[in-house]
Amino acid sequence: MSKKYLLEIGVEELPARYVKDALMQIQNKFKTILEKERIKYERIEVYSTPRRLTSIICGLDERQEDIEENVKGPSKKISFDEDGNPTKALQGFMRGQNVELNGIFFLEHNGEEYVYAKIVKKGKDVKEILAQKVPELIKGINFPKSMRWGGKNLRFARPIRWIVSISDNEIVPFEFEGIRVSNITKGHRFLGSDHIQIDSVDTYFDLLKKNYVLVDQNERKEIIKYGSERLAKEKGGRLFYNEDLLDEITNIVEYPTPIIGRIKEEYLSLPKDVVITPMKEHLRYFPVVDDKNRLLPYFITVRNGNDEYVDIVVKGNEKVLGARLEDAKFFFEDDISKPLKDNIDLLKDIIFQEKLGTLYDKSIRIGKLADKIANYLEVGEETRKNISRAATLSKADLVTKMVTEFTELQGRMGMEYAKISGENEIVSLAIYEQYLPRFAGDSLPSTTAGSILSIADKLDSIAGLFAIGIHPTGSQDPFGLRRSALGIINIILDKKLNLSLMELIDFALYIYVDENGLAFDYNKTKDEIKNFFFGRIKNMFLDMGIRYDIIEAVISADTDDIYDMKIRANKINTWLEQEGLSEILTAFNRVATLAKNATSDEVKRDLLTNDEIELYDSYNNIEEKALSLIEKKDYDKALDLLTTLKEPIDNFFDNVMVMVDDEELKENRLGLLKKIYNTMILVCDLSKILNK
Repeated sequence: MSKKYLLEIGVEELPARYVKDALMQIQNKFKTILEKERIKYERIEVYSTPRRLTSIICGLDERQEDIEENVKGPSKKISFDEDGNPTKALQGFMRGQNVELNGIFFLEHNGEEYVYAKIVKKGKDVKEILAQKVPELIKGINFPKSMRWGGKNLRFARPIRWIVSISDNEIVPFEFEGIRVSNITKGHRFLGSDHIQIDSVDTYFDLLKKNYVLVDQNERKEIIKYGSERLAKEKGGRLFYNEDLLDEITNIVEYPTPIIGRIKEEYLSLPKDVVITPMKEHLRYFPVVDDKNRLLPYFITVRNGNDEYVDIVVKGNEKVLGARLEDAKFFFEDDISKPLKDNIDLLKDIIFQEKLGTLYDKSIRIGKLADKIANYLEVGEETRKNISRAATLSKADLVTKMVTEFTELQGRMGMEYAKISGENEIVSLAIYEQYLPRFAGDSLPSTTAGSILSIADKLDSIAGLFAIGIHPTGSQDPFGLRRSALGIINIILDKKLNLSLMELIDFALYIYVDENGLAFDYNKTKDEIKNFFFGRIKNMFLDMGIRYDIIEAVISADTDDIYDMKIRANKINTWLEQEGLSEILTAFNRVATLAKNATSDEVKRDLLTNDEIELYDSYNNIEEKALSLIEKKDYDKALDLLTTLKEPIDNFFDNVMVMVDDEELKENRLGLLKKIYNTMILVCDLSKILNK
């Protein structure tokens, strides 16, 4: 008969960001335990509220599965005496396995027969196994930050106050640091009972609902979303939200009741982000907007409780938001009392990083690096002026009162203050776009100026931090350098920018030497940054569905242009789908293997024999066209052209000994192969391609 097992870990309020991962861990750990212990089950469900992590195992067998195994005993030759009677060795084995003489059999092992007994191990009661394994499961849950409390030898995100452990209607007890393990749970902190007896797993949800706790996070999420949308619609607007905020609110309430409040009209004259940021980031309110995305004078919050005294609750929330927005209004009015450029000198007192100077120093470096990129891309003079101006103002908003109070607004307020100060639209937008993308899936810069400024800002940080020995290790990346590198790569690919990565890294490092007098191992740091970027490129291309060997072949080619790498990888990926390439790749690999021994690609035609001349002339006939195709980035067509060399290459290797004692002949033959290889490597290193 199948059963249900309920585990509820009752805690002080968990941080919302911890919940999703904790539930996944619980589900995976239970799955591992059940499979390892040979316990059949139908499914594992996980639920959460701020005060509990819950798992329900449905369709759980009452006992472990029995297992049969053949237990090996003594060899046959020492198991019986001359009269055929069991020896002491065999008798001891049978006693140990609790079998009679008719319960043994013989099997060969390493050329000799041995006594065996078939033993059936009865499965244990599942409750016994759970009582043993569940404490280990709870202790094994990892959080970004854990704590000890009350002298207990246990680390957890928040203090554990109670544990419910029941199978159907029977308590499954275990010892756990003196914490009560029973069928007693707690309801809503203010509206429910703090002593609820769970008589059966099947009554768990209903009992808690009667005590103002909705255990199912998905149910709470639906109530919040659709209740809030209804309230917004009643005011002629719509909900302005994202999934992250919705998930966070879901995980901080046990019994959600959406309510709507009003914003004073005077605050709506502030920039939209100034109003929205305190609402979303600090108070967890949903803004309400019209069909043109303009703010309406309403907000929606979610009460952790029922709808009693809702008018009082609304007024309280309006008062809290009003105070926040009054502060924001004061900060805004004070900030715009002077032009944004007046903040630049204040950056000289703000340290970017102790060894890398101030934010003022960083803005100077960004300007120089951005100018280098602009020159490389041959952008127009007007765009270059906008980039230079945006770089000068790029960090000026970081010392404003608004950004000091609401750090999430960096860049956004720079854009607003730049507009108010009379800067043009491109300069203003670039100040904001320098921070894009801020996270996975974020939007990318829309302008050329913003794209270049963003690359410069991120590359400056990567170069400087690598130069002083700070770079990501394992899961540690406190400065978000992986995110910065991915941001640079995504911008380059999105805008189809042809840039030399190594030249940019070289220039970024040189600026630190020139501007900051920074001393470090230049070549080592340059290689470390190159490898760091190439690691990100490899992962990104793999996610695009490009074969690993193709990625290696492209990265090994004579290019450090990220956008060009993508073009090559895609074209080679498609090119390799053709039939009959195996022999062609073999030919190319033979050329590459020997070409690496050449000291130059110089070839003296008068030293060539017939088979060598055939290859030499065949290559010369296609060289110019192949180089032209490569220059046009028609890499697949260039490869098609190179494949016409297969037959002369095969004839060459069939009839010519390359590594001869005559040094002049050997170098001439290697030079011919090197000449062909030098053109091949302009596409990719075909020797890296797996010959499938």
